[in-house]
Amino acid sequence: MPAQAGGVGRRIAYYRSVVRPRMTQQQLADAACLSLGAIRKIERGERGVSELTLESIAQALGIDPSRLRADRGAAHTRVHDALPRLSAAIAAYDLPEDGPTRELPELQAATAEAADWRLSAQYTRIARTLPDLLGELARAFHTAAAAQRPHLAALLVTAYRTADAVAFKYGAFDLSARLIDLMRWAAPAAEDPLLAMSVAYVRTETFFAARAHAAGLRALEHAMDAAPAPVGMPAIAARGALHMRAAVIAGRARNTAAATAHLDQAAALAERVPEGVYAGTAFGPDSVRIHHVSVAVSLGNDHVHGALDIGREWTPPAGLPAERRSGYYIELARAQLWSGRTDDAFTSLKTARAIAPQHTREHPWVREDAATLRRLKRADAEALTTFAQWCAAT
Repeated sequence: MPAQAGGVGRRIAYYRSVVRPRMTQQQLADAACLSLGAIRKIERGERGVSELTLESIAQALGIDPSRLRADRGAAHTRVHDALPRLSAAIAAYDLPEDGPTRELPELQAATAEAADWRLSAQYTRIARTLPDLLGELARAFHTAAAAQRPHLAALLVTAYRTADAVAFKYGAFDLSARLIDLMRWAAPAAEDPLLAMSVAYVRTETFFAARAHAAGLRALEHAMDAAPAPVGMPAIAARGALHMRAAVIAGRARNTAAATAHLDQAAALAERVPEGVYAGTAFGPDSVRIHHVSVAVSLGNDHVHGALDIGREWTPPAGLPAERRSGYYIELARAQLWSGRTDDAFTSLKTARAIAPQHTREHPWVREDAATLRRLKRADAEALTTFAQWCAAT
């Protein structure tokens, strides 16, 4: 359904001319692959804006599409409405419907683009696009020659992981578990031990959802035992990511010794590689520092001071994936709230929203902390109320 252009057009003009002051209407039109006349009419409110056009404009502006929509509550509904299609797509993973199938390079590009959407928390795009992509990848995999099957299996794992990000973030934990099972099914055919480590990393979500933290820690440690030696940057980063994940789940299990040991291992490995995205997971010194905050919040009590110390001295660089940066501010906000720093906590939550609105809105800690702030705080009550309504805090 096209968006009403009045409010949307004003927001587009604002982000183009104020937030991005050096972007002219012509530059925006070129970047969004639209005509100059279309941009002018949209900004003046003289024509509606389709979802695809809105997302093209948002991408050109470097912002999340939800910041431009007139109905700020619509993203939640659109994603949830798309989940049945996603479920149907994976139900036929071994018997996909007939249909067109692109060549391997095109499938690689489409899968990589969707993985970028996951890292930037563009869940609406994922929910709309992944059902068809998963069906197409399944067709390609089951009809491929032997030489291409490992490549297609790796693409399936990546696409399942991208779809899982939506399922898990939006609370569809049964669907998330099914997607993770399919990742584990496809990974052996990819013949890539580092991809198997990536699957072990994602599998931890099932243990988080079930609050089976001790079992999740055992699963990660088993995956590390079975992993190849950390030789070369991809292998170092894969093992380091598992140590980061193990530290967090050990923190949730209140196992301070294990959490500290895994963080130390992750930090040592991070010194050997630059910050970057390896096999779909961000790893490096900055990611490890963010996980120090996460572990401190998980352990609670006196450990919270360590999170506050990091928050005073450091901010995540803009080059980190949006989902990871917003997660840092969400966890920092919780530490600040527990320490009685309500103004700082609210500022951190607003920063998280500015970085990745969809990720922030669906995070359960955001709802809990916004509701707590609303009860505790008297100053700036109107802004808190607006924020609480936005994230459906009760």
